Amino acid sequence: MHELISHLKDKQWLWQGSQQPSHIDRTSTGFDHLDQRLGGGYPNNGVIELTTALGIGELRLLQPHLAAACGERLIALIGLPDELCLESFTSMGINFSQLLLVNSQESKSQLWAAEQCLKSGACSHVLLWQEDIEVHQARRLQVAAEQGSAIQFLFTQRHQRTFSLPVSLSMNLHAQPYGLNVTITKQKGGWPTEPFFVDMRQYWPQLVPKHLLSQGTPSTVVPFPMQLQG
Repeated sequence: MHELISHLKDKQWLWQGSQQPSHIDRTSTGFDHLDQRLGGGYPNNGVIELTTALGIGELRLLQPHLAAACGERLIALIGLPDELCLESFTSMGINFSQLLLVNSQESKSQLWAAEQCLKSGACSHVLLWQEDIEVHQARRLQVAAEQGSAIQFLFTQRHQRTFSLPVSLSMNLHAQPYGLNVTITKQKGGWPTEPFFVDMRQYWPQLVPKHLLSQGTPSTVVPFPMQLQG
């Protein structure tokens, strides 16, 4: 058992609470409160797991970060659900020429494509939608992201999984009026958190809860989606 623990430490797959967190280069999420909870922002490489229902504002959470990170490298979209509109990315200030769309419907092919994009160095970010993913698959993505200095945003809809994935950061998202409730369940060099609120009105001041619309709110106001809207 001691040899196994030592092996996991050497591979940096095990972190002890008594250890001082190592320095991790980070980039702002665009939301001050989220940056504070993450110690400065998203890690500059690795896998970031977002456990979320579709269409509750999960892409809005990434918009400021992706827009600020736009450069010469590509953003790959793999397994993009039909319910999500590709044009929503242009509202982020991202040109279609910066997007690489992979249309494969097979999970293994999607994972293979994500790994190739990450380690190629041609992509700064890879967005991958996967309902089920195994530990060894997540580990391969983590290694590829570190190799290519890229960020893998992994969208999952965890239902009965009893294990955590070997990722740099894992967050659960839940819809709330004006934004999202975020729970950090795992972060490299840091601690999990209780749920906290990320207010999105700084970017979308027109967002209001649905119940206010019935109280005479002008029809030009767009309600924040509490569930998927096509």
